[in-house]
Amino acid sequence: MPEQTYLNWPFLEDRHRELAVEFRCWADREIAPLSEKEPKDDAGLDDLARELVKRLAAGDWLQYSVPSPWGGKYETLDVRALCLMRETLAQYSGMADFSFVMQGLGSGPISLFGSEEIRRKYLPDVAAGKRIAAFALSEIDSGSDVAAMTSNARLDGDHYVLNGAKTLISNGGLADQYVVFCRTEDAPGARGLSALVVDADTVGFDVTERFDVIAPHPLGRLQFTDCRVPTANLLGNRGDGFKIAMSSLDVFRSTVGAAALGFARRAHDEALAQARRRISFGKPIADYQLIQEKLADAAMKIDAAALLVYRSAWTKDTQGGRLTREAAMAKLYATEMAQEVIDQAVQVWGGMGVVVGSTVERLYREIRALRIYEGTSEIQKLIIAGEALSATEAEETAKAAE
Repeated sequence: MPEQTYLNWPFLEDRHRELAVEFRCWADREIAPLSEKEPKDDAGLDDLARELVKRLAAGDWLQYSVPSPWGGKYETLDVRALCLMRETLAQYSGMADFSFVMQGLGSGPISLFGSEEIRRKYLPDVAAGKRIAAFALSEIDSGSDVAAMTSNARLDGDHYVLNGAKTLISNGGLADQYVVFCRTEDAPGARGLSALVVDADTVGFDVTERFDVIAPHPLGRLQFTDCRVPTANLLGNRGDGFKIAMSSLDVFRSTVGAAALGFARRAHDEALAQARRRISFGKPIADYQLIQEKLADAAMKIDAAALLVYRSAWTKDTQGGRLTREAAMAKLYATEMAQEVIDQAVQVWGGMGVVVGSTVERLYREIRALRIYEGTSEIQKLIIAGEALSATEAEETAKAAE
């Protein structure tokens, strides 16, 4: 059982503590039996993802992915609850964590910016697991540089005509609906972007490639060729696309750190168990100070990351508004920390740690993508530095005005 004293921290309320206990009991029953499954082909991956969504929906856990007026648990998305659930799922299965969060991230722009009609059309089915959602932002030449995207939608009567391509899209080829970010305005850079909800059965939509990655997940390349999308499927206003994307990531970026925490906690548990079990030179390797140093460093880094993650989630839940700095810190530190902790767990396991199929070997592959998606570690550093410089500049300007 992973260390859980953090549940007593003041960032969490009693309802969160109760959720953590109940959700872990459920995951033991429903997710643990699937944790060793790692399909090697697209059909198997899709089947596993659908089964995980089905189980999450049957347990009413997908209700945490949308607001209560449209089938959700709470009036607004509860980031602390999402973090606790992602952390728990990641300790069992990277695919389970992936399947859960994509229902939230893929529908998040609809929850935050959709019209009443669009929310009623899509969100209840997302919460019930009847529709699988996706968030289509990245392009081959515009990953971190979102403003460089070239996919475009031209207004034609009561429809937009969408053309372009997206790449490395989670749930690509599996989702029933995609929030697609594209250029609708002549304005340069981010100001010309908008967001449209595109159904998977739209004429002209195609999944042209599925990607085989080191930790198997459904990832695809999407092609849009003269896709006619109703103007009613526009989220927010024309030109709001960048704001919509960043606001959605603001909510879910902290939860990436929570997933990393889950991976790190599981790796640390595996390292502790192996250190007590493995005999070297006549005694358990846990008796050696160099091993104890690794275990101590891991415990300290996990707690430090948890403080950043749950501070960020608490701030979003209690104060609202944009959370750029705190979310970036949580995501950056937790994912980098987890990479280090898992690497040291492999070291404690020795040769068996790199045997395909072992828990620490799987975690070693699972963690790597978290340092890239939803903003690379390098981008998070730029965000944090930019926020610090802006604050200093604002302070100096205020002093000069006195």
